[in-house]
Amino acid sequence: MKIINYISRFIVGAVFIFSGTVKAIDPLGSVYKFQDYFTAFNIGFLDDLSLLMAVILCSLEFLAGFSVMFNIRFKAGIWTVMLLMIVFTPLTFILALTNPVSDCGCFGDAVHLSNWQTFFKNIILLVPAVWLFFNKNKITSATGKARGWALLSIIAAFFVAFIFYNLRYLPVIDFLPYKTGTHIPDKMIIPEGMPSDVYETTFIYEKNGERKEFNLNNYPANDTTWKFIDQKSVLLSKGYLPPIHDFVLTSTNSEDLTQQILTSEKYTLLMVARRIEETDPELLLQGYETGTFCLKNLIDFYVLTASTSDVIRNMDNGLKYCMVDEITLKTMVRSNPGYLLLKDGTILHKWSWANIPDKEEILKITTDTNSIN
Repeated sequence: MKIINYISRFIVGAVFIFSGTVKAIDPLGSVYKFQDYFTAFNIGFLDDLSLLMAVILCSLEFLAGFSVMFNIRFKAGIWTVMLLMIVFTPLTFILALTNPVSDCGCFGDAVHLSNWQTFFKNIILLVPAVWLFFNKNKITSATGKARGWALLSIIAAFFVAFIFYNLRYLPVIDFLPYKTGTHIPDKMIIPEGMPSDVYETTFIYEKNGERKEFNLNNYPANDTTWKFIDQKSVLLSKGYLPPIHDFVLTSTNSEDLTQQILTSEKYTLLMVARRIEETDPELLLQGYETGTFCLKNLIDFYVLTASTSDVIRNMDNGLKYCMVDEITLKTMVRSNPGYLLLKDGTILHKWSWANIPDKEEILKITTDTNSIN
């Protein structure tokens, strides 16, 4: 029985520690996932609670996993594990049936699981979790009560500090496609031989007041007595999607600047401000001043935003703006505003608003050919 207990503690502890850690590394990713769920279930009024819920969830997961794996306040840890499993197992079953969001986000962006994969993962995990729960009185914690709670409190304090460090200064590990050192055009290529999306197309024709559906093999192409009404396509199977598939930079004049920016041999600093009207004005001003300095020193500078053209037209500061899909901006950098330094389509550096170098340091970086981290 001891061996079963050890194996069960290791499995449950490792899964919960890993899940909590990857969420803590990328807390904004968890915030966005909560907001996706709130939108899908028409409870968007909870958006303001997304950050709090993300911090609480990943902290509970990590601490519960730590408690179970290292046998510190074990009963409290396994109770937390079971409560989380009781909530999320039926929830993941509902998500698997309805599929409102394709990726559950249980392991952040480190590991992507479908909703069905997540549900079956929870079912499998329930086996060792239930075993530990019903044997909890036979497992003695490795530390005394006071020492155990003190240790967990210290770990919780460091863990929450770690979360807010990643929130302020960008994730310590970048799980997203736009990580430093990435050559963006390479990530946009579909390798030869990879499958494409497969659709079933149905054509709707009408004759003598009767409507009928046809497919590609039997539609009345040469029969003029049939009048075409409509067509519909259903996705049968999803093809290969490159890691970067939605990187499109459009000027306020509807000009596609994507290739111009990606092929530029000059240094280019991109300032990502997801919604200008929702971004801190002081941080925007800091970015605009940096942009003006860059242009004076022959460094290209663009403001990337999902704000409407009407909002952009009100910005009279001589800078160039590009309209970009908001999801793309969230994927590019987990900061608002955030910054990416490019050259020849390669991401040389990424910064949040909190750690972007001062103007002179940026000038030094862009004059140093060995500046890639």
